[in-house]
Amino acid sequence: MHCSTFEIMGNGNAIANEWVNTESYTLHSEYLNRLVQFDVYLPIQVNSSEPCSLLLINDCQALEKIDFKHMLAKSYSVQQIDPIVCVGIHCGVNRKMEYGTAYSADYLGRGAHAGLYTKFILDELIPFIRKKTAIHSFKDKSFAGFSLGGLSALDIVWNHASEFLKIGIFSASLWWRRKSYEDGYDEENDRLMHLQIRKGKFHPWLQFFIQCGALDEKADRNNNGIIDAIDDSLDLVVALKAIGYTNDHIQYMELADGKHDMATWARVLPNFLQWGWGRK
Repeated sequence: MHCSTFEIMGNGNAIANEWVNTESYTLHSEYLNRLVQFDVYLPIQVNSSEPCSLLLINDCQALEKIDFKHMLAKSYSVQQIDPIVCVGIHCGVNRKMEYGTAYSADYLGRGAHAGLYTKFILDELIPFIRKKTAIHSFKDKSFAGFSLGGLSALDIVWNHASEFLKIGIFSASLWWRRKSYEDGYDEENDRLMHLQIRKGKFHPWLQFFIQCGALDEKADRNNNGIIDAIDDSLDLVVALKAIGYTNDHIQYMELADGKHDMATWARVLPNFLQWGWGRK
């Protein structure tokens, strides 16, 4: 299967079926010891030697609520973005154990299976997608996610930078920490994702799309008048820049009316797609 240029062929709901095919699969994971459901959004494409990009997205059950297929089709129909094979991965019942950071579980032991989820993505899911789509070499690979799924996506990309190009996080759970406030939580040393980045290396090809909203939450642990979600997102940007990343690598988007919900993220997703795969 190859990529091609597009023509506008439909309007309204008909656009979706003209531009995007969807296929659902269930794959048994030896690492997770369960069946994993995922949906593949395939751009309708022919006659080109240029390979497609691959975008993995956690929490596919959220994508279904916003008609992601139609969103993609609208972007294709006006030739806003290049073709992308998008794979939405449905979370399992143990979402809080499989998502998180493989580096360490949090202070409640959540995320203990994040390493196994990473192995599922790299060793089971991506090879399966290559086989089913007959695309043996993707142009590039990226990962995105919402809330805890965003933390998971960021953790996987950061620790396997040679496999990926872009990361999109929407209201990510960057507060994920290894100590509770009662046990001496320290902002600099206990936020697990920030800690990894400060100890990490500069990978000049990586690009980051970071979104948060002023209404994501009400918590303000340091009483500075800024909610934790924004503090954690801005601190992530600072940590990235401290090891070499610049504004050319980072797209930060803060919505004054942004909430921790799919309606907000649905507004931002087209911007993310345009940022990552917009036609030059």
